[in-house]
Amino acid sequence: MTQIELKNIRIFANHGCMQEEAKIGSDYTVDLIVEADLEKSSYSDELSHTVDYVLLNRIVTEEMLIRSNLLEHVAQRILTRIKTEVPEVYSAKLKVYKLNPPINGNVESVGIIMTF
Repeated sequence: MTQIELKNIRIFANHGCMQEEAKIGSDYTVDLIVEADLEKSSYSDELSHTVDYVLLNRIVTEEMLIRSNLLEHVAQRILTRIKTEVPEVYSAKLKVYKLNPPINGNVESVGIIMTF
């Protein structure tokens, strides 16, 4: 097995339970690690034999732009699409972080980590 990592995908989105979060929006970062058998592509050097990073990034971006109250809801949508649209992926680890969350404290980020 081989891992592919997309690290620190930066997205501005409008997630959160508070009305202000829906209107103002926040900065988010996403990390994604997927595991797949990439032996064939390691010899063939063909994009069609591997997991396309562009597709993974597009799935993350599209789902992050759909508003949700909870980060775990967004994360689940991302993982469900990866399972459905990228069958070569055996497992995935997804981290979604809201930067500078409005929680009355000096906190860099809050996040959710989900896997399949």
